[in-house]
Amino acid sequence: MARRFETTVQLLRHEVLVEVARMAMSGTVERDKEMIPYVVVQGKRARFRCCVYKERAVVKQRVELACGIGVDGTEACKSGELIQVLETGCDECPVDRFTVTEACRGCISHPCMESCPVDAIIQINRRAYINQEKCIECGRCHSACPYDAIADTQRPCIRACPVNAIDFGEDKIARIKKDKCIYCGLCALRCPFGAIADVSCIIQVVEALKKKDEAPVHVVLAPSIVAQFEDLSMEQIHGALIKLGFAAVHEAALGADMILAEEAEEVVEKVREGSFLTSSCCPAFVQIIRKHFPELEDNISTSVSPMIAVGRYVKKHHPDAVTVFIGPCIAKKMEARQSDRNDAIDYAITFEEMLALFVASDIEPAECTPVPLEQSSVFGRAFARCGGVGEAVAQAVKEYNLPLEVTPVKCDGAAECVKALRMAKAGRPPGNFIEGMACVNGCVGGPSSFNHKAKAKRMVDEHSKKAILKTITEATSILK
Repeated sequence: MARRFETTVQLLRHEVLVEVARMAMSGTVERDKEMIPYVVVQGKRARFRCCVYKERAVVKQRVELACGIGVDGTEACKSGELIQVLETGCDECPVDRFTVTEACRGCISHPCMESCPVDAIIQINRRAYINQEKCIECGRCHSACPYDAIADTQRPCIRACPVNAIDFGEDKIARIKKDKCIYCGLCALRCPFGAIADVSCIIQVVEALKKKDEAPVHVVLAPSIVAQFEDLSMEQIHGALIKLGFAAVHEAALGADMILAEEAEEVVEKVREGSFLTSSCCPAFVQIIRKHFPELEDNISTSVSPMIAVGRYVKKHHPDAVTVFIGPCIAKKMEARQSDRNDAIDYAITFEEMLALFVASDIEPAECTPVPLEQSSVFGRAFARCGGVGEAVAQAVKEYNLPLEVTPVKCDGAAECVKALRMAKAGRPPGNFIEGMACVNGCVGGPSSFNHKAKAKRMVDEHSKKAILKTITEATSILK
């Protein structure tokens, strides 16, 4: 199926995933995977880097990640090291954050020198000069210069990370600090060289589909899928997944409806105690709290995410089923492996991996027989965009006649999440329910979406309004 990609990095990831999926389907991965770099990078002229040899070396590392093998040769799918740096692909970006440019006029007031708290700036030949050994990267010189002559050239991966989980060693290659990483995937999304990538379990999913007669494979599909294919209906996407070999497709949005009664009661109890509640559906947001604001961990909602709720529902009614979550999120791969939740989802893959499976199988969704949707509520489907969770909790409190006026605050992106949590830590929570979404615009802005257009959020709202069931209680009643 023909498709335009937002970036060349996205295209390269797609090409690798398609080749790995094809080999997995034919059972030739171990025999032929060494050929993939030559399939993706053909000829003698490099497309992106200095030479074809470097390009093929990077593709080789990508192939290993697509096969579930980490850069250190271990089975990363099992170890949980789900985001890794491709050392061959890292361009070793400049590490000196602040530098003086040609725009420096050598003025006589020296605001840059006066603002520096460690005397790291001197004048040489009437030009400012930063002693990088002294510089503490506070940025005061950058702010003080009236000519904007001091450039802030922070690495894209470091700038993207909201929790300072990336640094670099003497070799200048980026490193991910595991104790700080929240698995949001923003570094992978923002790296212009595609040198940070997530580990795939696409081979395991293909193997499960091969054995579908022994154990049916069920999909739990994230509602943000509606924004990925502008020219397809949800029914056509469902039809394509069924043609791929899945036994059934379940909307993760129905899981949102399942958990809202519990979450509504929980926020009432927290407010009664003089406290507040945070959402728990975004695993990256939950990791922000657990790793960076541990004193607020008791404020996290104890309800599971919609993905886990639907996964457990499927396992309850189909004990032999294999469950596969498909969404825009790298952090969901981490959540599916957590010891207290690994009974729900066997494999989590992304929309990019789903697209690769379609292409590898020569499936054109537009030509597939439409399959009707499961019915979730307007509010369950709105979980896919920022603000939807808070609105749904407020609605649930209203529907279940609970004695509370919910004052939700939405945190649009990890930076806003950190800001709200700092306020809460200081005893000034911005609302009695804090909805945290690590990705800007919510799940539709996830790192493994292949459509980050501004109208993606609107497409989620339009899909939500099409729901036949207008209330949460209507949606949950069909499960009884």
